[in-house]
Amino acid sequence: MSQGTLSLDNHQSIPAYRLFIDGACRGNPGPAAYGCILYKEQKLLLKEKGYIGEGTNNLAEYTALIKGLEAAWKAGVREDLGIFSDSQLLVRQIKGLYKVKSPQLQMLFQEAQTLLKRFKRARIFHIDRGLNWEADRLANRALDEVLKKTGQSPAGLDLREESPGPTGQGAG
Repeated sequence: MSQGTLSLDNHQSIPAYRLFIDGACRGNPGPAAYGCILYKEQKLLLKEKGYIGEGTNNLAEYTALIKGLEAAWKAGVREDLGIFSDSQLLVRQIKGLYKVKSPQLQMLFQEAQTLLKRFKRARIFHIDRGLNWEADRLANRALDEVLKKTGQSPAGLDLREESPGPTGQGAG
């Protein structure tokens, strides 16, 4: 697994299936996309990315969660799923620690909760951005591809900071 080293609080076991999710937005609101990567133990099962359209970063993060859960289900995952996100807001809202105030996000929150209930066991964890560099790279690639097709300059619109991957390489 090339996502880096995970350590969980309270001596929790690392789930057999690990879903890394990230949303990206150029401007807020602006063009938005998502990326998700699913592993079973050390084996990569799938990578998925997609363009959302105009939206906020929070919309992109929720879309990443929903698309990732749908992809995990289609891949046959039914239990012991760990979801890893660098969005503290998303993680705390899903755990019920923060309220979801935005009407648009409330609909996505409900959809995510419905999808989570399908799994026998699913847990969500907040991780440092550096551990989520692969999902971040996928989301930004989805944005770059669409912006290049529309003639916009992806590099000129990238407002996100570059984060180092485990080998010191940038997140892209």
